Amino acid sequence: MTAPVSVARPMLHILCGKIASGKSTLAAELMTAPGTVMLSEDRWLSLLFRDVLHSVQDYVHYSAKLKLAIRPHVVALLQAGVNVVLDFPANTLTSRQWLKEIIDQSGAHHLLHYLQVSDDVCKARLRARNATGEHDFAATDEQFEQITRYFVEPTEAEGFQIRRYC
Repeated sequence: MTAPVSVARPMLHILCGKIASGKSTLAAELMTAPGTVMLSEDRWLSLLFRDVLHSVQDYVHYSAKLKLAIRPHVVALLQAGVNVVLDFPANTLTSRQWLKEIIDQSGAHHLLHYLQVSDDVCKARLRARNATGEHDFAATDEQFEQITRYFVEPTEAEGFQIRRYC
C-alpha cells in the first residue's frame, strides 16, 4: 500500500486595485511559481460573454454568474494543493466576501495584493492599454469613473493578509 502524499497548504493570491493598476501584470508574475494556476475574470468573461457585455450593469450581471460557476472549481484546486492566482478584482466588500468564503471553504492560505495607484496613473495606463488593443476589454474614462465609485480600500479588519504596493 502506498503512503498518502503530504500536500502543503496551498496559497490563494487575491488582487485588489483600480482598473489598469497592474493587477493582471502582477497576476502573470505570480503564476510563474511552481504548482500555480491563474484564473482571469476578464479572460473568462471575454470568452463566454463578449457579445452581451455592453455596460457596467452587464459586467455586474455576468461577473456574478461566472463567480457562481467558478467558485467550486477554485475550492477544488486549492483543496488539491494547487496554488491559485485569482485575477478577479477584490475591489468591493461584496467581492472580498466571496473570496473570504473560498478561503474558509478551501482552508487555503491567502495573500491579498493591494496595488495602490492613483487615478491619474491608472487612466494613463488604461488609455495606453486601450490603444494597443491587446486587452480583453477597453474601458473608457467614463467607465473608469463609474466603476471606481464602488472601490473600497481593503483593511486587515476584514480578515485578510494584505501586501500593499505603492
